[in-house]
Amino acid sequence: MNKSYKKVIWSAVLVIAFAGIFCLGAWVGVNKIAYHVPQPGTIDFSLFWDAYNKLQKNFITPSKIDEQKIIYGAIDGMTRSLGDPYTNFFDPEQAKRFQQDLNGSFDGIGVEVGIKKDLLTVIAPLKGTPGQKAGLKSGDIILKINGQDATNLATDEAVSLIRGPRGTTVTLNIFRDGWETAKDIKIIRDTIKVPSIEWSLLASPGEAGGKDGDTAYIQIYQFDGPLTADFKKAAFEILQSPAKRIVLDLRDNPGGYLSAAQDVAGWFLQKGQPVAIEDFGNAKPQQTYKTEGSSAFASYPMVILINQGSASASEILAGALRDNRNIKLVGTKSFGKGCVQQVLDLRGGSFLKITVANWLTPKGNSISDVGLTPDVKVDITDQDALVQPQKDAQLDKALEIVKDLK
Repeated sequence: MNKSYKKVIWSAVLVIAFAGIFCLGAWVGVNKIAYHVPQPGTIDFSLFWDAYNKLQKNFITPSKIDEQKIIYGAIDGMTRSLGDPYTNFFDPEQAKRFQQDLNGSFDGIGVEVGIKKDLLTVIAPLKGTPGQKAGLKSGDIILKINGQDATNLATDEAVSLIRGPRGTTVTLNIFRDGWETAKDIKIIRDTIKVPSIEWSLLASPGEAGGKDGDTAYIQIYQFDGPLTADFKKAAFEILQSPAKRIVLDLRDNPGGYLSAAQDVAGWFLQKGQPVAIEDFGNAKPQQTYKTEGSSAFASYPMVILINQGSASASEILAGALRDNRNIKLVGTKSFGKGCVQQVLDLRGGSFLKITVANWLTPKGNSISDVGLTPDVKVDITDQDALVQPQKDAQLDKALEIVKDLK
């Protein structure tokens, strides 16, 4: 065989080989199959594309395949695989509702929910909302939403089902500690507008003066966007009032922004005192958040009210005031949501809310899954609420304690 003939043969082989590689690449691209050469620290996505391709080819109604929903579903599944109830994916619609919550206005029943011990649980019904008026309480377990099993739902899925236009009805199947069986509770949705804060002057039980006492009773309902400005306004009013002591009510407050809790803490602590410690585990050094406020109430005797509905930023504030000033907590054990979420924006208006750390109180005590144990425990049972609906044994105890503080 001469050299010229060999060159022709090899040239033909190379042309065929390149053509074959090109066709194979085109086929892989058309069929959306990715073949990945695994390397340390990388992921082989070929299984995902293989499954996607089989769905496209074999699903009975291809018109129902929404590629955007597939992507959202895949990301949602990725976050759920971590087993952390507070690490979530929010598609654009869910992201919009999340922002409405923190701005304090939305349509629904006004109940904060979360996952506790793997069950969908009421963290707190917000003041004056349909959920509170229907009798929902912190710690209630939601078993069904409009007949749909809720035991395996993520928090954002449950919120989507519970939310709805004003005037429509949602039925929650609820189980409560002490009940023998679950009960259906029908709730008519409404536009929810929750105040950040309210305050009034109260007298201690048995004192003359009724409601015209010298104790400022401050109720913070959530640590939302408007709270910093609203608290400042209330603080100036309290400073100009006859108030000599304070009862701070954080019951059924599901939390919100850390920055709002830090701002409020600045009114009660000396400047530069620690509010919370952000613990990243072994990833990086801890970060301590400190007060920067006016300290106008730092010398006021005070007591704090907490219950099972006190969560997140409420627990941070209560823990900071107890650790720094030895302020007594009255009521029942708090919810125990002491993890830090960071919101990371994604394309198209969606975002990830990722647990990146745990909160510790200034003395280094963890809040996550533990909560805060009150110094003075005062329970309010369902029977108490039925027999004396206007009586608040926890508040009465707080007023009694704060009266004798100097």
